[in-house]
Amino acid sequence: MTKGFCIRESDRDPATARHREVVRAGDYWIYTLKAGETLRIVDLEGNQAVDTLFFDAADPHDRYSAVDTLRMQGNVYLTCGSKLLAQSGNVLVEITADTCGRHDTLGGACAAESNQVRYALEKRYMHSCRDSFLLALAEHEELGLTKRDLGHNVNFFMNVPVTPEGGLTFADGISEPGKYVEMTAARDVLVLVSNCPQLNNPCNAYNPTPVEMVVWAAA
Repeated sequence: MTKGFCIRESDRDPATARHREVVRAGDYWIYTLKAGETLRIVDLEGNQAVDTLFFDAADPHDRYSAVDTLRMQGNVYLTCGSKLLAQSGNVLVEITADTCGRHDTLGGACAAESNQVRYALEKRYMHSCRDSFLLALAEHEELGLTKRDLGHNVNFFMNVPVTPEGGLTFADGISEPGKYVEMTAARDVLVLVSNCPQLNNPCNAYNPTPVEMVVWAAA
């Protein structure tokens, strides 16, 4: 279940992209990828965690399922070739290029509760990815989504090794400045990103940084 890294570069030129946007640490990004469109997430300064939720745009209550995705691919990490499945079993996106090598989908998003448990009682009120997700849903009521729809997420660029006993460890990052991951939408997909604001985790050297989102039209 813990297969090796996969490195695959892309031949896509950012100059031909239909959309480019830098997202600061702590901000959210929401976008609907049309079927066949490709999204590249660029780790501009290295070792940043990009918490990402995926929903079927035609039925946003049909969201990304880590359980079904991992069972189908037989690997606890996501990398090039991984197909991210919704709860219905439909493919949402496929990772088509990856210069980081692997990504986490078990560690979850940081929240007030996890800040308190992992770090200290006074860290409970620090900004978290769950805060960013909730803000996005509050500012986009037209989606009809609530906190009940915040399920499994992917932590792009985050390094969360699985121990032989089946536990999780939050280790130093394996990404570097300019590393990226690309995914192509199999259907219209709503993508919701929290560029992690976490200040307490050594994975990012206690320094959350911006990322760039690049979108290409379908071929």
